Amino acid sequence: MQQRNDKILRRTAASVAQRGMTLIEIMIVIIIMAMIATGVSLAVMRGLKRSQIKDARIGACTIRSAVQLYMADHPRKCPSIEDLAGDYLDSKKRLQDPWGQDYTIECESDDPDVYSAGPEGEGGKPIRCEKGEDEE
Repeated sequence: MQQRNDKILRRTAASVAQRGMTLIEIMIVIIIMAMIATGVSLAVMRGLKRSQIKDARIGACTIRSAVQLYMADHPRKCPSIEDLAGDYLDSKKRLQDPWGQDYTIECESDDPDVYSAGPEGEGGKPIRCEKGEDEE
């Protein structure tokens, strides 16, 4: 009787040891992991776009301040980014927006306008120094 019980236990242990994960179980785990990765990447990309817009706005404000200083020293002359680099702007700082385009400087009045073309380029909404209505 004892020998028979040992035999049954060995068969049961062998069948449990041979059982692995099925293809369906593996596919379900992979699908769940892909869904989690997609959600995380979407959240990161949204945050990246928001931070680039804020960085462009801060850059425009910095350059606008430098333009105002330049115009106080050189009345009726609108500077370019190159004119500002060195004396009015730290040349080590990035003089382009986060998308690699130059900031635009317009001096049509006493109050200069500095803006970035934004992520869409020339066809999109420019990003200016002042706080826009689309900022969250």
